[in-house]
Amino acid sequence: MFPIRLLYQFPEWVHCCYAEALWRGAKDAAQKTVYLTFDDGPVPEATPDVVDILDSFGVKATFFWVGENLIKYPHLAQEVVSRGHEAGNHTYNHWSGWSVSAEEYKANVLKADAIMRDVLGGDRKNKLFRPPYGKMRREVYKWLLQEGYTIVLWDLVTHDYNRRYRPEEIERICYKYVRDGSIILMHDSIKASKNTLVVLPNIIHRLQTEGYRFCTL
Repeated sequence: MFPIRLLYQFPEWVHCCYAEALWRGAKDAAQKTVYLTFDDGPVPEATPDVVDILDSFGVKATFFWVGENLIKYPHLAQEVVSRGHEAGNHTYNHWSGWSVSAEEYKANVLKADAIMRDVLGGDRKNKLFRPPYGKMRREVYKWLLQEGYTIVLWDLVTHDYNRRYRPEEIERICYKYVRDGSIILMHDSIKASKNTLVVLPNIIHRLQTEGYRFCTL
């Protein structure tokens, strides 16, 4: 039986599997820092409300978007970035990296990259990438690093997408496991919105009260 903590926060030894990926963000000796990240958008049913909440607290976040959604809703992505938030690649089809070949997966990443450049501007220097489900073959992992991507994983997953979790449980998870430098994984998706839109303002308020600042990656 594995420790329940593994559901929410991997111990340091797990990080060795992808040692050059980003599991926690930079820490500042002067102030505790956390990094809110959102996967699977943009979608009109969730992304605008998430951004409105963030902006109401003066907080910026990093969004990892799916290429299919960027094609459908380019105006949403442009609006989010214009409001000072950051964006990264989450593949074109939200594929699990263990269910397709390495070559198929690489092509999927590049397809999403081309769409991001088209939607958000071809001069973008940021090459953030998060593999759906955190799954990628070793060959892909090495290729991403060679191609200059910053592979972003997470320090804390809130399970906002899991409808078996009530909002109060999600908040409890966050408050128990958050720490300086935490990259917090949430979602701007239809599936998660019922929980995300309820817990997000509470989480931001609580962490700001505890002295945390929020930064982008």
